[in-house]
Amino acid sequence: MPIYEYHAASEKNCDHCETVFEVMQKLTDNQLRFCPHCHNPVQRKISRPNLASPAPSLKEDNLEKHGFTQFRKVEKGVYEKTAGKGPDFITDKQ
Repeated sequence: MPIYEYHAASEKNCDHCETVFEVMQKLTDNQLRFCPHCHNPVQRKISRPNLASPAPSLKEDNLEKHGFTQFRKVEKGVYEKTAGKGPDFITDKQ
């Protein structure tokens, strides 16, 4: 379940909503409209996601290890293989 951050939407606030507070909610749950402590209006803060693991490596040896082929653009319509199996070049020129 995602953790959403909320903050006070008005000048009236309590110690709880004075600073940002977090609430764990389901994606299908409605966002909070009021502080659970003082019942004054709150807004959900847009924050960056916390990704659990880094993206997989796109290094040539890792791509080959997992059976992928990588090409790089040499010129318009011509691509050269840099990793993996397959033709050395791909071209759309006749």
